[in-house]
Amino acid sequence: MMTVRRWKAALAAGGFLCLGAAFSAYATSVELDGAKEQISALEQEKERVEGTLQDLEKQKEDTAAYVRGLDGELAAISRELDRLAGEIGAKEAEISQAQDQLEAAKAREESQYQSMKLRIKYMYENGQTTALEAVLDAKSLSQLLNRAEYASQIAAYDRRMLASYKEAKEAVRMEEEALAAEREDLLQMEEALQAKEASTEELLAAKTAQLAAYEAQSEQAQAQLAQYNADIEAQEQRMRQIEEEMRRREEEARKQAQAQGEAYETVDLGNISFIWPCPSSRRITSAFGDRESPTEGASSNHKGVDIGAASGSDILAAAEGEVVISTYSYSAGNYIMIDHGGGVSTVYMHCSQLLADVGDSVSQGQVIAKVGSTGYSTGPHLHFGIRSGGSYVDPLNYVR
Repeated sequence: MMTVRRWKAALAAGGFLCLGAAFSAYATSVELDGAKEQISALEQEKERVEGTLQDLEKQKEDTAAYVRGLDGELAAISRELDRLAGEIGAKEAEISQAQDQLEAAKAREESQYQSMKLRIKYMYENGQTTALEAVLDAKSLSQLLNRAEYASQIAAYDRRMLASYKEAKEAVRMEEEALAAEREDLLQMEEALQAKEASTEELLAAKTAQLAAYEAQSEQAQAQLAQYNADIEAQEQRMRQIEEEMRRREEEARKQAQAQGEAYETVDLGNISFIWPCPSSRRITSAFGDRESPTEGASSNHKGVDIGAASGSDILAAAEGEVVISTYSYSAGNYIMIDHGGGVSTVYMHCSQLLADVGDSVSQGQVIAKVGSTGYSTGPHLHFGIRSGGSYVDPLNYVR
């Protein structure tokens, strides 16, 4: 009896070791497959970006068209990065839940295992008399029947215990496989994210190189420079027209309020409290006013402040107001203009994404865009400007 029991115990222990070895081999296989997937994802993304650059190669003679093409691709990648970041967050939550379920399954398995150990120990210590001997030693028919029923119940109990333990062990195996699959999905998402980030860097490098080449050839690129200046002038003209329209609307509202005997609150630059529009950074790379042009042809009279920040960082509305421009231009890239009333407005340029549309009412601190390097820009930053009465003022005098 002792030899048989010890053999069974060894067999059960061997089962645990085999389960652990099998899962270890499975995890190693998943890691190898993940490494192969990472190489594949990076290569596929690299080929796609190289194809994009090749498609745009013929536009290099027209710097504006080339920059617009790159900015469009960068904007698409920025949206992909946001989507992947959201999916990674959701997948991490699923993994955490799967880990909790695995721990619960392991706890159930351990409980069943400990119960079986106690039962086996009891049988080992009290098993000198077999069930058959106990039945044959019965002194009466009634005692015989009772002992037979007891032996049957003990056997049924042991079968239930074994079945329950097998179920617990199978639950652990399934939870471990599910957790491994979730982690593999997360690995693939993170690899895709890395590939997209690498694409962003490559496209920005191509754009910077093209603008540098354009600057080196500035004497032969007067037509391009004229296009840049014309774009800025068109942008200014559009802003002035919108500001005039907003002032006209305010004047009509003021007159209507007076006619009805109602009070009309006047808004001006002095009573608007602006917050810092880029919470991830306060690093000013170019101040307001006269400066040395960072790129050939760019204005030396800087009409805002440049805030250096990572691509994709949040841009906040400095004050509440109405979005009156949300568009793209060659010089400013993706940019937004918010009217705050009283002829006061704020401008946010070179964004990678615009998250507010014309006509939207935005609250102070609302995320309206993402930091980027679109338009005539050689690095990720936010150009932030404040306008009052149709002219730019130094934002640092008004932002807290």
